Amino acid sequence: MSDQKTASPAEQQRALWLSTTAFTLCFAVWTIFSIIGLAIKDELGLTESQYGLLIATPILTGSLTRLILGVWTERYGGRLIFSLQMILTGAATWALTWAETYPAFLVAALGVGLAGGSFIIGVAYVSKWFPAGKQGTALGIFGMGNVGAAVTKFLAPFVLVAWGWEAVAQIWAVAIVLMGVVFFLMARDDPAFRARREQGIAAPSLAEQFAPLKNLQVWRFSLYYFFVFGGFVALALWLPHYLTDVYGADVRVAGMAAAAFSLAASVFRAYGGVLSDRFGARTVMYWTFGFSAVLLFMLSYPPTDYVIRGKDGPITFSTEMGMVPFVITLFVLGFFMSLGKAAVYKHIPVYYPNHVGAVGGLVGMIGGLGGFILPIIFGALLDLTGIYTSCFLLLFLIVLVSAGWMHLSVRQMEQKAAGTELGKLPSFPELAEIHDPERTVMPKVLDDWRPEDPVFWAEKGRKLARRNLWISIPALLLAFAVWMVWSVVVARLPAIGFEFTTGQLFWLASLPGLSGATLRIFYSFMVPIFGGRLWTTLSTASLLLPALGIGYAVQNPDTPYLIFLTLALLCGFGGGNFASSMANIAFFFPKAEKGNALALNAGLGNLGVSVMQFLVPLVITAGVFGALGGAPQELGEGGQLWMQNAGFIWVPFILLATAAAWLGMNDIADARASFREQAIIFTRKHNWLMCILYTGTFGSFIGYSAGFPLLTKLAFPEVNALQFVFLGPLVGALSRAGTGWVSDRFGGGRVTFWTFAGMIVATFGVISALGAGSFTGFFAAFMALFFLTGVGNASTFQMIPIIMSKEVPRLMPDLEADDRRRQSERESAAIIAFTSAIAAYGAFFIPKAYGTSIGMMGSPVGALWGFLVFYVLCLAITWAYYTRRGGLLYDIERGRPAAAAPQTA
Repeated sequence: MSDQKTASPAEQQRALWLSTTAFTLCFAVWTIFSIIGLAIKDELGLTESQYGLLIATPILTGSLTRLILGVWTERYGGRLIFSLQMILTGAATWALTWAETYPAFLVAALGVGLAGGSFIIGVAYVSKWFPAGKQGTALGIFGMGNVGAAVTKFLAPFVLVAWGWEAVAQIWAVAIVLMGVVFFLMARDDPAFRARREQGIAAPSLAEQFAPLKNLQVWRFSLYYFFVFGGFVALALWLPHYLTDVYGADVRVAGMAAAAFSLAASVFRAYGGVLSDRFGARTVMYWTFGFSAVLLFMLSYPPTDYVIRGKDGPITFSTEMGMVPFVITLFVLGFFMSLGKAAVYKHIPVYYPNHVGAVGGLVGMIGGLGGFILPIIFGALLDLTGIYTSCFLLLFLIVLVSAGWMHLSVRQMEQKAAGTELGKLPSFPELAEIHDPERTVMPKVLDDWRPEDPVFWAEKGRKLARRNLWISIPALLLAFAVWMVWSVVVARLPAIGFEFTTGQLFWLASLPGLSGATLRIFYSFMVPIFGGRLWTTLSTASLLLPALGIGYAVQNPDTPYLIFLTLALLCGFGGGNFASSMANIAFFFPKAEKGNALALNAGLGNLGVSVMQFLVPLVITAGVFGALGGAPQELGEGGQLWMQNAGFIWVPFILLATAAAWLGMNDIADARASFREQAIIFTRKHNWLMCILYTGTFGSFIGYSAGFPLLTKLAFPEVNALQFVFLGPLVGALSRAGTGWVSDRFGGGRVTFWTFAGMIVATFGVISALGAGSFTGFFAAFMALFFLTGVGNASTFQMIPIIMSKEVPRLMPDLEADDRRRQSERESAAIIAFTSAIAAYGAFFIPKAYGTSIGMMGSPVGALWGFLVFYVLCLAITWAYYTRRGGLLYDIERGRPAAAAPQTA
C-alpha cells in the first residue's frame, strides 16, 4: 500500500474519472445489441434462439477475456491495456455495419464483446491509486460506469428510428475509439506499476498471479457476482424483449423502461462502495440478498386468476402486475444489485492486494458469464414452461443459494474465531475464511509425498494414490464420452431433418478433435500450477456446457450450422482433460508402477468412447427424461428419436464426478511448478520424438474412434454401423488398460516396436478389404488396429519416465539425488501431458483425411495409405533411438529386470 500513498489527490481523481468515463462508454458498447439486436432480428428473420445467441455473444467474449485482461493489466499497466482494448473494440463495432449474414454478425459480436473486459482493467488500475480505506468508494464510483447500459437504452432507440441501426454502431464505435486515444494521452501509469518499472522488478509470474484462485473464498465471491452483475446484464439484455412481448410496449418505451433498471443498477454502485466502507460488506451483502429475494419472489409469481367462494357469490382477483409497478419493482431490485456489486469488489483489493488482476478477473469473468448464460437459460425456460416470469424464478433460486452459502460461511468463521485474538484477523473479516492471508492453497495438499520410499508407499502412499486414480478414471471416462459424442450424433442428424452435406458432417466429427488437441497443450501445464484436485474439478464441470448445449441444439432443425460448429469445438473440453488427468496421476505413483497406473487411467478413460457409442444409440430411442427432456424428433421413415438425450444423459454423471473430484482428490506440494519450469521440456529431443510415436498410437486410436462410424456407414451403407462401432474403441481401451503390465515387464520400447509392425500389417488389411468390398475383412482388420493402438498407448507412456530418468542425470549432473528425482518426475509428467496434446490432433486429421480422400478420389484408401507410411516412420524412430543395440532403452529392457530398471537408472 505504500506506493498508493505517493499519489496526490489530483492524480487519484484524474485516474478515477478517466477510468469511469471510459468504462461507461465501454459498457454502452457492450450492451448495444439489446437495442440494435431487435432491428437485426427483424432484418434477418431470426428465431428466438438465434436472437438469444446474438445478444449473448458479446457478453461471452467480455466475460472470458476478463481473466487474461486482468493478468495483462498487472503485467503491462492499465494505461496501455485500457487504451488498446477500447481501440480494438471500436474497430469491431464498426465492422458490424459490414456484416450481411448471421454468422458474420456473430463473428463481429465476438469482437464487440471486448468492451466487457474493460471492467477488470479498471478495477486493477483504479485500486492501485487509493489506500484500503477508500478503495470501496473509489471502486463504487468506477462501477457507476454500468450506467452505460442505460445510456444505450435511452439514446440508441432514437438514433435507430432516425437513421437506422448502422448509425448506432458507427457513432458508438467512433466514441469508444476517441476515448481510447484520450485515455492513452491523459492517463498515467499507476504508482505500483511505475515503482516496479523504475526499480527493475520483474512482473509476477502466471503461477504467482493465479495462486489465489485456489482459495474457495474467491469462488464464493464469484457466485455472488454471478447474481449481482450477471443477473443485471442478463436482465438488461432480456427486458426490452420481455416488455415488448408481455406488455406490448413500443421499442422506445421498452428501452426507456429497461434503462430505468440499468440506471438503478449502476449509479447507486458508488453509494454501495460508501456503505461497504462504513458498515462492512457483509452487512451490505445481507441487504442485497434479503431484499432481492423478496423482490424476485414478487416478480416471479406468474399472473394468476383466483376465485373464492364468498357468502355473496364468487370473489375473483388476479395477481398480475401492471407495467408501472413492474418497472418500479425492477428499479428497486436494480438499486440493491448495485449495492451488492460494490460490496463484492470491496474485498478483492483488501484480501488480495497483489493479485487484484487475477482474482478480480476471475470474479468478473464468472459474473460476465452469468450475463451470457442466463439469457440463454431464460429463453430455454420460456420455451419449456411457457411462463414469462420463469426468468425471475431462476434468479430467485440463485439468490437463495448465494445467501445460504454466505451465511453458513460467516457462521463457520465466527465459530472458528472464538478465542482468536481479533487483532490477528485480516481486515474486513466478515466475509473472510479464517486463514493466513498469504496462504492461497486449498486443503487436502500432500506436503510429504515419497512414492519411491517402500515404507511410505506401503503404509500410506498406495492407498491415497489408488483413491485419486479411481476418482480420476470415471471423470476421464466422461470426458472422452463428451469429446467423441459427435461421432454418433453426426450419423443421425440427416435422419431428423438437418440438411448438412457430407463435408459438413465430417467437419462436425473432426472439430472436437481439433479443439481438444489444442486445449491439451494448455491443459498440459495446469496441474502443477493449480493443483490436480482443483483442476480436475473445474475441467470435469466444464463438460456440462457441451452436454447441455447439444441437448438443446438438436431439438430444432432450424438451428444454424454455426451453432453446431461451436458446440463441436466446446466438446474439445473433454479432449483437453486427458492431458491434465495423465499428468496428475503420473505424480502419484512410483516408477515401477507408473506404467500400469497410467494404462489404467488412460485405458479405462478411453473406454468412455465405447460407452458413449454403445449407450447413446440406446437412450436416443426413448424419452428417458420425460417432459423435462423435450419432445422427440420425427423420422422420415416413421418412428421417433430423442436425439437430445445424447447430451443430457451425461449431465447427472458429470455432476457426481465433479463432486467426487472436489471431495476426494488431493494435491501434491512437490508437483508445484510454474510454466517456465515446465517449459524446459521444449528443449528435450525425446519430448518431440515421443510426440511422433504417441501420435502413431493414441492419435490413431482417437482418430479411428471419431471416424469409424461415419466411414463404415459410407463404405458399407447396407450395414447398420451404430449397432457395433462401439466395439472398436472398447477393444482399444481394454487392451490399453490390460497390457500396461506387459510394458513394465518386457520394456515399453520393445512393445512399441512390435506394435507399429502389427499396425502396418493391419492397415494393409483394411485397404485390401475395402478394395475387395468385404465388410468382414474390413471389420476384423480395424479391430486389430484398435487392439494394437491400445497396446501402443500403454507402451509409449511407459517409456517416458524411464527415458527421463536416464536423460535428466546426463543433462543436469549438478543436481542432488532428491532434486534429480523431482526434476525427472516433473519433466516426465509434462512430457506425458504434452505428447497427449499433440497426439490428440489425430481426432481431427484422421476424419478430415477420410473426407478429403473421399472428395478427391471417391474413396478413403488414399488416407489409409498415408497412415501406413506414417507407421513405417514411427517403427524406424523406435528402432533407431530406443530398441537397437546402443539405443537409449536397449540395456534397460534387455540387460536388467524391467521392474528394477526405473529405480536404478
